[in-house]
Amino acid sequence: MHLPAYPYHQSLEQRSGQPQRRPVVVIGAGPVGLTLALDLARRDVPVVVVDDNDHIGSGSRAVCWAKKTLEVFDRLGVGEAVAREGVRWQRGRVFHGEREAYAFDLLPEAHHKMPAMVNLQQDQVEARLVRAAQLDGRIELRGRHEVIGLEQDAEGVTLNLRTPDGLFDMRADWVVACDGARSPARAMLGLSFQGQVFEDRFLIADVRLAPGVHPRGLDPARPERWFWFDPPFHPGQSVLLHAQADGLWRIDFQLGRDADAEAERDVDRIKARVAAMLGSEGFELAWSSIYQFCCRRAERLRVGRVLLAGDAAHQVSPFGARGANSGVQDADNLGWKLAAVLQGEGSEALLDAYEFERIEAADDNIGHSTRATDFISPKSALSRRLRKAALDLAARTEFAKPLVNSGRLSTPTDHVDSPLSTPDVEPWHAGPAPGCPAPDAPLDGGWLSEQFGDFLLLCFGWAAEAAGVRVLTLPSDGIAAARYGAGPGSVVLVRPDAIVAARWHRFDAAALAAALARAHGRPNE
Repeated sequence: MHLPAYPYHQSLEQRSGQPQRRPVVVIGAGPVGLTLALDLARRDVPVVVVDDNDHIGSGSRAVCWAKKTLEVFDRLGVGEAVAREGVRWQRGRVFHGEREAYAFDLLPEAHHKMPAMVNLQQDQVEARLVRAAQLDGRIELRGRHEVIGLEQDAEGVTLNLRTPDGLFDMRADWVVACDGARSPARAMLGLSFQGQVFEDRFLIADVRLAPGVHPRGLDPARPERWFWFDPPFHPGQSVLLHAQADGLWRIDFQLGRDADAEAERDVDRIKARVAAMLGSEGFELAWSSIYQFCCRRAERLRVGRVLLAGDAAHQVSPFGARGANSGVQDADNLGWKLAAVLQGEGSEALLDAYEFERIEAADDNIGHSTRATDFISPKSALSRRLRKAALDLAARTEFAKPLVNSGRLSTPTDHVDSPLSTPDVEPWHAGPAPGCPAPDAPLDGGWLSEQFGDFLLLCFGWAAEAAGVRVLTLPSDGIAAARYGAGPGSVVLVRPDAIVAARWHRFDAAALAAALARAHGRPNE
């Protein structure tokens, strides 16, 4: 696949020598920064994206894209392509040695547009996002623009940038730093980045198999996530296997905390590990990397007019596919809020709510990732004995299966305490509460997830007229009604990022107006 570039060119600021004011400058042209830019552009907010590189990074890196992320991509026009080009899967199996300890299904129910997971190499996802950005006249994508300074005042932010033609300044109303785990912007803001650093090292190997070679008997026509604890081909450690697009397979080998990283990068050594796993040398090594990881986050996600998203804001282990997915969901959460502030529809309290909600999500993901890493890499003899007991019991009893933790796969976080949500005034016995993700459901000729992106009022079994919000009438006895716990006359208000904002058993225009004001950061209106 040809990967597009975003080559350097002189900007108007450089040619004129005068800083030009921009509504939003996004630092970083990775999946998070590009998702945010596309979301803002969809809301008619012009965006400049700057990156110190001018091309897409190599290697698979992030691989697994979760259903919520795919729905975000779909609203931005790239979701169907990612789902089509990637490998769809929903089942996983966990082994202890050669024996299966348990299996799981991420999406056992039918009637969703997007699959539970799609495996597609990060460079290919980025390629789709870059092309979409380059086709949108509201987005200016600038390569080889390195941000080396940030200064704020009451009116905006001044960015100092270094380019092949020298230094120049830009002005922005708002800046969003999506510049990765080593985020220079976060350092310029003086924010700490605290959490746990794990000493274990892991090897990623992307391999292409010869015809007829199947890893450990896995059927390529029915891709699944396979994870081994203490397999005979890599004793004492763990191994993770995923199918990828273009006939590639992603294998993660745990190496241990005492592994010699330089020695483990030797190609012959990597090939020997892969051959032992496959029981065959019928493969080609396409890419490899050694990594350690951290579970940590920035102390703040908003400092004045600068906000953080993605790896600049938080890091997690790769077990559970929570890194890139949570970053894309940061962008989805922030885009409509920032647009509402710029367009005068919402107060700056929306940006404080972004910080509240995404810190809550980061802490949720860090908790899941830390527990998974502690199970995969026990640090004491007692922890190892407890893990072995859980694995042994899981093969024979149901109660022990949830104790086995090879990485809880990415799911969106519930924001039940969000200041933007209107609490229920009457009991609901089913469906997502305010602050929780809004589920998909089939519609005549389409999908409910395709309707999200702006405030939407779902009316079950009747047609309402409501000011300031789009209305969608749904049957009161269909799949959507069941998933929302709705009956005849129920109404559910959904935010642009597909989170339930409020719900009632009967329509009340005054209650709806109050909920909309609260969801725009203006609870007293």
